[in-house]
Amino acid sequence: MATTNDIKNGTVLNLDGQLWTVIEFQHVKPGKGGAFVRTKLKNVLSGKVVDRTFNAGAKIETANVDKRDMQYLYRDGDDFIFMDTVTYDQLPVAATTVGSASDYMLENQNAIVATHDGSPLFVELPASVVLEVTYTEPGLQGDRSTGGTKPATLETGATIQVPLFLEAGTKVKVDTRDGSYLGRVND
Repeated sequence: MATTNDIKNGTVLNLDGQLWTVIEFQHVKPGKGGAFVRTKLKNVLSGKVVDRTFNAGAKIETANVDKRDMQYLYRDGDDFIFMDTVTYDQLPVAATTVGSASDYMLENQNAIVATHDGSPLFVELPASVVLEVTYTEPGLQGDRSTGGTKPATLETGATIQVPLFLEAGTKVKVDTRDGSYLGRVND
């Protein structure tokens, strides 16, 4: 158990049997009445975001979430197999838990896997990754102007929008949070 004074960004709370991560928090002391803490919480499993207010000093239950640096090894049916880089223990993570992160994961890539009582909660990738474009329509002479985009398939199978001048075989930097193109990477 903790109090509202212990709330920080990234803290995981156990509310009504569900796990919620604190995205934002603000201690408010109005001129009249008691102080309170305004929070924005994200459900760890569903991703739903809600606003919740707690009275200052109220007892809240925190959850022990273990975040470990792991290496993605391979896919086995519906599971993604991760290996702890310290203990070399392997952990199968269901495809539903990995979610959209699978669009930007290559074998042997590192990621953070969060677990609660041994069961995986979510997979956190670095903010950006470098992936190769495997297919896109060929660029035409004069496609160097700004603004235009076209779909491109990455080596993971995901499709993103890239500038018109990019060709297959080009390595690009991709934002793992929203799948946006961040730039070309020269070898």
